[in-house]
Amino acid sequence: MSDRSLLVLPGDGIGPEVMAEVLRIVEWFRDRRNLDFEVSEDLVGGCAYDMHGTPLADATMAKAQEVDAVLLGAVGGPKYDALDFSVKPERGLLRLRKEMDLFANLRPAQCFDALADFSSLKREVVAGLDIMIVRELTSGVYFGEPRGIFEEGGERVGLNTQRYTESEIARVARAAFELARRRGNRVCSMEKANVMESGVLWRDVVQEVHDADYADVELSHMYADAGAMQLTRWPRQFDVIVTDNLFGDLLSDLAAMLTGSLGMLPSASLGAPMANGRPRALYEPVHGSAPDIAGQGKANPCACILSFAMALRYSFDERAEADRLERAVESVLAKGIRSADLLNVQGATPASTQAMGDAVIEELDASL
Repeated sequence: MSDRSLLVLPGDGIGPEVMAEVLRIVEWFRDRRNLDFEVSEDLVGGCAYDMHGTPLADATMAKAQEVDAVLLGAVGGPKYDALDFSVKPERGLLRLRKEMDLFANLRPAQCFDALADFSSLKREVVAGLDIMIVRELTSGVYFGEPRGIFEEGGERVGLNTQRYTESEIARVARAAFELARRRGNRVCSMEKANVMESGVLWRDVVQEVHDADYADVELSHMYADAGAMQLTRWPRQFDVIVTDNLFGDLLSDLAAMLTGSLGMLPSASLGAPMANGRPRALYEPVHGSAPDIAGQGKANPCACILSFAMALRYSFDERAEADRLERAVESVLAKGIRSADLLNVQGATPASTQAMGDAVIEELDASL
């Protein structure tokens, strides 16, 4: 039995197509690099609802708690738009995040040189961009109580509560500082301490954690709205950004578009260490299920492939192999081999989902 276990949840839409290419790469690492993985597969999202009447079966949730890492494709689609909110496909993903207590969402925004012209910003602004946004994922306004829509004074009132404890802020701050030590050793914490009490507490706790244990890391603070402006003005000033759930949702999507394509962006959601020392972890591409192109071989598998690279790095401590896989993807792009979302460059070679996987594997072979 392998001591590296993966639960693969392809999900809906283009999820199964992009995950198929990842599984080929998992096999490559087993056959060529002696990295064996015990891989199991299950359902999440709309396909799970079709089979079980729920977007995530209890048995699947139990598996997710037992493995070293979960690799997810995508969930959702118009077929499920009329479902009750409680059983929509996205609830399966939210349940995984909540019950695995995946409090730190890692969203890299890296602009490969070959794709710098795809950004909405000028090449000289984004070329060489390499940011990591660490978003708190299990608390804040998305989970705070009370919440709901109520009748008050003869009209409806929508209410959501922004709530953070010291310990929730401290643990995600520690995750950001630890990441910074592996990168450029700089953290910028973003909140709205000028108008929100939760922001005041956020700034205080981040500073306290820094002063107590991470004085070697450069720390700055910035209001989140100013951070959004600076991300579009001079994004390369940042290394690691740590922020709350709501602002992290907004800022990470903004940073994502600086790179040119959602089809290139991976993510990781990490929790506390398990008994074997590995963190509970879920890896997934940032893009959605793209039902309009599902089954057509047009999907870009790179974000899902790069999500597996993050698993190699953060779950299995195989940093050199993660670098190898990331370089292979970069080499494919540099040669002008592109999926449908990256074709508006003269001289680009159109490639299907499988052909992109083939090209990455060829680069991996060449790296030996």
